[in-house]
Amino acid sequence: MPVKVVVGTQWGDEGKGKYIDILAKDSDYIVRFSGGNNAGHTIVLKDKKYALHLLPSGIFHEGKICLIGNGTVIDPKVLINEIKNINSEGYKTDNLFISDRAHVIMPYHILMDELQEKFRGDNCIGTTKRGIGPAYVDKADRYGIRICDLIEEDVFVEKVKLNLQFKNEILTKVFNVSPLSLDEIISEYLSYAKYLKGFVRDTSEIVFKALKNNKNVLFEGAQAMFLDMDFGTYPYVTSSNPIGGNVCIGGGIGPIYVDQVFGVLKAYTSRVGEGPFPTEQNNSTGDMIRDLGSEYGTTTGRPRRCGWLDLVMIKFASRVNGLTALAINHIDTLGKLGKIKLCIAYELDGKRIEEFPASLKKLSKCKPIYEDFDGWETDKTKVKTYEDLDENAKKYLRRIEEIVGIKVKLVGIGKDREDTISVY
Repeated sequence: MPVKVVVGTQWGDEGKGKYIDILAKDSDYIVRFSGGNNAGHTIVLKDKKYALHLLPSGIFHEGKICLIGNGTVIDPKVLINEIKNINSEGYKTDNLFISDRAHVIMPYHILMDELQEKFRGDNCIGTTKRGIGPAYVDKADRYGIRICDLIEEDVFVEKVKLNLQFKNEILTKVFNVSPLSLDEIISEYLSYAKYLKGFVRDTSEIVFKALKNNKNVLFEGAQAMFLDMDFGTYPYVTSSNPIGGNVCIGGGIGPIYVDQVFGVLKAYTSRVGEGPFPTEQNNSTGDMIRDLGSEYGTTTGRPRRCGWLDLVMIKFASRVNGLTALAINHIDTLGKLGKIKLCIAYELDGKRIEEFPASLKKLSKCKPIYEDFDGWETDKTKVKTYEDLDENAKKYLRRIEEIVGIKVKLVGIGKDREDTISVY
């Protein structure tokens, strides 16, 4: 009963979508288990770029079953537009199913997200303002509306009434903005319910039956380790747990089924939003990495902060996620820099440390300890196997394996699906 899990090991945007798309070829089911449309996976097929925010990245493979699990929060408007967009490109979605237990992002979640971020002022977190955090808050606070509620009109109407009694009090008396209209929300969302009803299933049961029938299941993470609520750079994190362990909760399976966990990383580090970033290069080097790697957010378009690869982070991610393999992107990009640095440890108050601090005060004081490497050239027309890589690139990859203690199994040398080397 092989279950593969793909997770991000940095602050997101590592290129997980590409490897999910590759691994989906040998999978029967592809399951998204956390997050909302604050995430974005970019897949390049025949030089055409597709940005997915809620749909599992296996949607482009004919005959694969794609599931949006109970651990996600769903903006139905965004999901419907995404379905229609890929249908217009000739891709089918009759293999897509949505968990009846997933929670729904409502208009007041989006508005509250924006108002709260504005209220924080200089202490803003840098959210995407798409309502993800407030939706998870309502889930924990027992005010949430699930997909199964959305498609039952009487239940949905009663839950929206209850919510608006509370939310409108906050909106008008705390934030001094106009109340939201009950009738408008009900009319809009019931139209979404009508469209989505045919996709709704108990996805946990679907996965369980698949595993009992020895089908290959691939779980797709959104965001990444250092955006995790518990293990990330809190409070500059997302509102869910995008780490490997949450596959069991967000996907509805037992831990006995998990077989392999792929940790995806870039050959350097990037970040969107606020918070400490020990290896950040807020200089011409960082600008060069950003330009060479096209480091702008899939969902927001925001320029990403860029810096050298931080193996303190990757070791921590490996430990917490139980990684069995690494998948590295942008080897071709990094090699163009000529002189490259790799962070292998930190210096904190004059002492060498090799663990990632929980305290942001301590993290902000950490100074990277670097090793230096020479750059390399990567000609995609000539590099077809690991052996074809420049010796300097192989030296860099071997050092990553030595420090982290996990083998590199996949290496990205370009944006397209075909620009990937398997290492066995």
